Amino acid sequence: MQIWKYVSLLGKADYMERLSGRTSVTIGIVMLASIIILGVSGYMIIEKDSFINALYMTVITVSTVGFGEIHQLSQGGKIFTIFLIISSFTTYAYALTTISTHFFEGQLRFIIRGYRTNTLKKMQNHVIICGYGRNGQQVAKELRVFGHQFVIIDQNKTVVGEKLLKTDGFIEGDATQDEILKNAKIASARAVITTLPIDADNLYVVLAARALNPNLVIISRASSESSEQKLRMAGVDNVVMPERVGGAHMASLVARPDILEFMDHVSVHGEDPTTLEEIVCDGLPENQKSKSIYEIGIRRITGANIIGYKTPDGRYILNPTPDTKVIPGSKLFVLGTPDQIRKMREILREA
Repeated sequence: MQIWKYVSLLGKADYMERLSGRTSVTIGIVMLASIIILGVSGYMIIEKDSFINALYMTVITVSTVGFGEIHQLSQGGKIFTIFLIISSFTTYAYALTTISTHFFEGQLRFIIRGYRTNTLKKMQNHVIICGYGRNGQQVAKELRVFGHQFVIIDQNKTVVGEKLLKTDGFIEGDATQDEILKNAKIASARAVITTLPIDADNLYVVLAARALNPNLVIISRASSESSEQKLRMAGVDNVVMPERVGGAHMASLVARPDILEFMDHVSVHGEDPTTLEEIVCDGLPENQKSKSIYEIGIRRITGANIIGYKTPDGRYILNPTPDTKVIPGSKLFVLGTPDQIRKMREILREA
């Protein structure tokens, strides 16, 4: 039972790797012990040496240290020594290399795992990405641009390992397992994005994540409309179908190419000349609460354009009028330069 628990925590691939490593070490120890037993037995039989003297001669011969012989060897002893040296070349080197590599890698793995554990322990309000395929990699890339912390969960150690130094962290394992999600600190996470290629796996992740943290924002990939319905029933906040999004984009390139080209000039990363940002209106003082967009003077002072408004109850208003009231808990969707948006944030904080 403990073995399978161990496998579920570390993953079958890692378990097999460890098993293979232990087998190699065992083989190395057996080979090293065999060559020592052969040497000791040979010197004791041929040279009539005591056990200590035979062991001493075997060690200095196999290790090629070059200390002097205990006594003058006989003709048979010299031939046996030559045979022992030749036979121990590869055996001794393989044994020492295998054993030292195993313990060095084990210590290195322990250090990396300890560092990763400490990093995960400090994470708060982070995003968990389940699956590191094409969609998962793009999600990680975008989150990195926005400056969000994230943890990657994937069963492919090779794919995730290459990105170790460029990400906040990763966990190798099955994201459908509760224990793996707990290791990713799901209790303190703000969102889960599941991009697994199989819809059933995404559904399992959603059910597990929602049970472990009811306040999570959950976004899932789906490949069919029936899966989309099931995912929404399971508690997903948003479902994305890459095929649908990609197909709609390609059709729009034919039907309305200029609109898409125009949208390409609008960035949501805060780096391009024109940026689309969302601003949460939670810091308004008492004398500014429920004032209109016109009364606050956002457009007049900053030059930024408010193209959308979200009420605290979740309703969206496109192109809000100047008399729209800005109340706590609402959001403004602003189009402008990074400098204009910074000024707007300052006004809403200092208003």
